[in-house]
Amino acid sequence: MRLLFHCCCGPCVSGCLETLHSENIDTKLFWYNPNIHPYTEYTSRRDSLIRLSETEDLEFKLIDDYGLNDFIRGIGNDLESGPKSEDALRCRYCYRIRLERTALEACAFGYDAFSTSLLVSPYQLHDEIRLIGEDIAERYRIAFYYRDFRPHFREGQAQARSQNLYMQKYCGCIFSEAERYESSISTP
Repeated sequence: MRLLFHCCCGPCVSGCLETLHSENIDTKLFWYNPNIHPYTEYTSRRDSLIRLSETEDLEFKLIDDYGLNDFIRGIGNDLESGPKSEDALRCRYCYRIRLERTALEACAFGYDAFSTSLLVSPYQLHDEIRLIGEDIAERYRIAFYYRDFRPHFREGQAQARSQNLYMQKYCGCIFSEAERYESSISTP
């Protein structure tokens, strides 16, 4: 199977590689993350993933789109559309835009399936990622490769540390950054 594998960051990819290799899956890494902000965070994660791909001799495709304005606009449109919590809608939008772009690229270049390293994180809405991936797969008539990579999360983190990869402190969007640092600020 030829798999286009969306990557959110080096540490998450590290947690998935062993499974992909053990299943003899021909994997190409794919970077498309217009959700990651601010720009310094975006470049740190991107550059870390590039370094990982070079170190591990992995095929890699980069769509370098720092899309703050479009991302914020898109979230605003989604928030107007449903009864779910603001956080859940924000995350669903974020998953959908990245997985949809991955599926489109996979279709355009003859891959058999697409997937994402987001499936390794215990901090993500795992079931939402799976549902969105399956919905997109049905729409574009391409397989969504689903694996629960979460048991490999800590292992991936340890591998990333041993390779001196950048280790992020929050999910990626400007809202998760605010939540991460607001919780560390004490109020008078």
